[in-house]
Amino acid sequence: MTISASAASGRDPRIPWVDYAKGICICLVVMMHSTLGVGEAAGGTGFMHHVVEFARPFRIPDFFLISGLFLALVIDRPWRLYLDRKLVHFAYFYLLWLLIQGAFKWPGLALNDGPAAVFEEFLLALVQPFGTLWFIYLLPVFFVLAKLVRNVPPLLVLVAAGALEIARVSTGSVVVDEFAARFFYFCVGWYGAPLIFALARRADESAGLTAAAIAVWAAVNAWMVMTGLAFLPGVSIALGLAGCAAVIAASALLARFDLLRVIRYAGEHSIAIYLAFFLPMAATRVVLLKTGVITDIGWMSLIVTAMGIVCPLILYETVRRTGYGRFLFERPALFRIDGRKPVPQPAE
Repeated sequence: MTISASAASGRDPRIPWVDYAKGICICLVVMMHSTLGVGEAAGGTGFMHHVVEFARPFRIPDFFLISGLFLALVIDRPWRLYLDRKLVHFAYFYLLWLLIQGAFKWPGLALNDGPAAVFEEFLLALVQPFGTLWFIYLLPVFFVLAKLVRNVPPLLVLVAAGALEIARVSTGSVVVDEFAARFFYFCVGWYGAPLIFALARRADESAGLTAAAIAVWAAVNAWMVMTGLAFLPGVSIALGLAGCAAVIAASALLARFDLLRVIRYAGEHSIAIYLAFFLPMAATRVVLLKTGVITDIGWMSLIVTAMGIVCPLILYETVRRTGYGRFLFERPALFRIDGRKPVPQPAE
């Protein structure tokens, strides 16, 4: 089962439409956190809230679907190498950025409730993902489970994962609840990779038809979100998959015409954005709210979103060019367990 000859051979490790899709997803994720944060702080909503709501059925599902897309190429690796790349790798970045985010939050907590409260919160973050970092906490869980069930019939895994999504599990545990809601899409990316690549190829070959199909999907998605039908059990899966297909098709068109390359660049470094967007997002929100230069909640949300995307990319480029702070986005050789010649591993 061939996913991508160039990817498998290593001659062309990046596939343009995949980076565009990742770029769209990470922009939507930053937009969600930025917009909801501004709305909560300002006590209202703006036009960006409608965009966030429109993307709700497919925003996170597509992120996980893309994450599972190349799993078939690596799932049969020896356990030690697999765990190094799929568990230790993400654990390093989770713990590092947990400490970085905590450095901005925990001093106030220590002042009010004492050092013990900080220690308790750190321990809690080991089992209950901290803030915006839950995605890279959950990814290793998906990767490890996928390897454990790789010999189970795919249909059985998909049915079980789909049943969990439909069940709307709500335990209060981020790990349990998000696992139940998202593992299905990760498996679709894993098992359905050949079909997904075929869809992207067909979209690239029929640009006019693809654009028309995306327009129809957008209208249906908007209507279903407005009526609340999008979030009914079972319907949410269908609309999530339709949204994922639309993002893939749109990404194929962007790649074909080489449009909006900034989105592709964001996709190439999506994990760097995901790790670092929290600080510029929060700082920009505070500045805008305190100065009152802009009072419209929609425009505030858009500016905060832009800063949450651009600033991490600037930081990433600065680190890459100067060599200072590489540990922020590259896993040092010290934190490897695969026994091979140690080389830094980038977050991507």
